[in-house]
Amino acid sequence: MKPTTSRIEGRTGETANARPTLKTIAYMTGLGVTTVSRALKDAPDIAEHTKERVRLVAKQLGYMPNRAGVRLRTGKTNVIALILNLEEEIMGMAGQMIFGISEILADTPYHLVLMPQPIHHDQMTPVRYILDTGSADGVIISRIEPDDPRIKLMRERGMPFAAHGRTDGSIDYPFHDFDNDAYAFDAVEMLAGRGRRRIVSLQPPSHLTYYKYFRSGFERGLSQFSLEETPLTSISTDSPLTEIRSGMLATLRSSHPPDAVIACSGSSAIPIMAALRDCNLTLGREVDVVAKQPADFLNWINPELIAMSEDFSQAGRELARAVLARIDNAGSKPLQSISKPDWSKAPAARTRENS
Repeated sequence: MKPTTSRIEGRTGETANARPTLKTIAYMTGLGVTTVSRALKDAPDIAEHTKERVRLVAKQLGYMPNRAGVRLRTGKTNVIALILNLEEEIMGMAGQMIFGISEILADTPYHLVLMPQPIHHDQMTPVRYILDTGSADGVIISRIEPDDPRIKLMRERGMPFAAHGRTDGSIDYPFHDFDNDAYAFDAVEMLAGRGRRRIVSLQPPSHLTYYKYFRSGFERGLSQFSLEETPLTSISTDSPLTEIRSGMLATLRSSHPPDAVIACSGSSAIPIMAALRDCNLTLGREVDVVAKQPADFLNWINPELIAMSEDFSQAGRELARAVLARIDNAGSKPLQSISKPDWSKAPAARTRENS
């Protein structure tokens, strides 16, 4: 005896649990398969009311194009690959960027595929894999170097991409960046207004381009406000949190300790605050700390910390728009954007005497 199967509107040969296809939508709408296909592609010769009807039925059925079939027909994967270091996820940076990218891709046929990239592994490996396998139509990369070999290779191979950061020299590719020069200068200016004189910076690794921008703003601020730098070269924002805590402890216990700290990442603020506590120093009294944050919660830990918000969701949206524009027209002018520091939620400036 054959098992009983549930059928769609009495159809034979197709169960209710079967994956919906163009034929399914054609049957439900009374249209031809070709008309349904062209309606879903927003063909200009298909009436708008027909397209709306087809889209509604497709949505109700949960229809998704078969990516293998799409690739066979068009040579496209409908995939955007995001190559991202996840070691900053302690502060939610990766999640926010993914959310921003996904917002833009939601109304497109593209899907986001995340490729985690450990900091100390070969940065070229995932890019070569994508290029050699043709597993994505576009790529988004981060942690940009002054002469980044990934950008050079993707340009040579004609792969649409967008970069979270800038290289040196002529920049003629899509990117979104954060103004680390402005962040560092603003931070120094704010600390000078609080009466601080000796500043230590926990800065990015020197091989990344944004280190140069950070140092430019930091040094300009020190010079303009006649402040002194307390050197700290043994650790960077890439260092493990335990090493950041140990490095800050040694600096704070030195014969010429700083009275202010600027951190170029949000996660590093946690070991910095731990080091202050271990030295019996009160944040906002003996020492001020300025740090970036991708989410507004550092001040939940300590309201005296001067937290600057960097919007990684916006970065994701800008990067998604940039890579999609390049996919649509490889010869188009690259979309480029730079976001400014947002100090709107930082504690109001005050002098040390009034704190």
